[in-house]
Parts: sequence; structure tokens; C-alpha cells
Amino acid sequence: MLKWALIFAIVALIAGALGFSGIAGAAAGVAKLLFFVFVIGFVLFLALGAFIGRKVTGG
Repeated sequence: MLKWALIFAIVALIAGALGFSGIAGAAAGVAKLLFFVFVIGFVLFLALGAFIGRKVTGG
């Protein structure tokens, strides 16, 4: 998912440099959405891994 966010960010930068402001804005919005979904998922799985890891190892 982070890979797709980076791809959309690069597309937004290139489209913005070429003057396609509508496409650049849409690609930047998609990149921002994917990035925040990635961060939320990462934090969620990190917390779940920490809590479940303690229960499994007994620590």
C-alpha cells in the first residue's frame, strides 16, 4: 500500500510540473489517503503484535 502511495505521489508531482492541476490534485489526494490508511494499519498491527506477543510468550 505504501508503494502505491509513493507511485501516486510521483504521478502527482509529474502532473503538477506539466500543468495538469486536476490530475495532480486527484493523485495527491489518493496518495494522501493511501498513506494514512497505511499508517493506521501499521500502528494497529504493531499494537496487536505487541499485545498478542506478550500473551503468547507469557511476558
